[in-house]
Amino acid sequence: MPENILLESPLEGVRVIRLNRPKVLNALNADTIAEINAALEGFATDEAVRAVILTGSDRAFAAGADISEMSGQTVSSMVTQNRFALWQRIAEFPKPLIAAVNGVALGGGLELAMTCDIMIAGETARFGQPEINLGIIPGAGGTQRLTHAVGKSLAMEMVLNARMLSADEALRAGLVSSVYPPEVLMHHAVLLAKQLATRAPLALRAAKASVNAAFENSLTQGLAAERQNFYLLFGTQDQKEGMQAFLEKRRANWQGR
Repeated sequence: MPENILLESPLEGVRVIRLNRPKVLNALNADTIAEINAALEGFATDEAVRAVILTGSDRAFAAGADISEMSGQTVSSMVTQNRFALWQRIAEFPKPLIAAVNGVALGGGLELAMTCDIMIAGETARFGQPEINLGIIPGAGGTQRLTHAVGKSLAMEMVLNARMLSADEALRAGLVSSVYPPEVLMHHAVLLAKQLATRAPLALRAAKASVNAAFENSLTQGLAAERQNFYLLFGTQDQKEGMQAFLEKRRANWQGR
């Protein structure tokens, strides 16, 4: 059984991974990231799981990396441990992954939220990359994903000068897609996941991969990836069912095939 996360099943097709290290505001150690990966690996191959929510507590999504674990590291140990390989596997999870952020999402906490596909926030949430205060920089994608999300100038201020964003600022900057009162954040996260769970599973995977290609490639390469994914969906039963259901004015019965 995992020690640092809780697994919940609020609705059919929806799973929740809840960070559960309350004494350290869900600081992210290696064991926590490994447990998240193990859960996602199981969900990736479970056809009953259509969408996943990653969340923390009311006080903290995650307050950053576990500095007690990191402080004694060396260049050699950081390279040989390759600690960020597991972070990349979270980003590569093939199904929709929603980050529901209440409280603080700082340093590695914000980086973890940014590996997700959609980020929503409670009104009291706060976001930041304060690694500069520790004499380091973000190392799990913070300088890259944050810049894609909010633009160069604001990302520079957050990374170079530890600027914090409120939930409303994060919404205006495009870091999050929606903001809700903190007490109903999970309700809306589950509703969003429920909606995603009703979509054609293979089309969801292709759509996620295609949007990610826009961030990872040139426009020409991204368009090629989109076109390939579009064509490949015409070899699925879901494409035939979806278009036939549209013509017959009925609800589609997705099979994920």
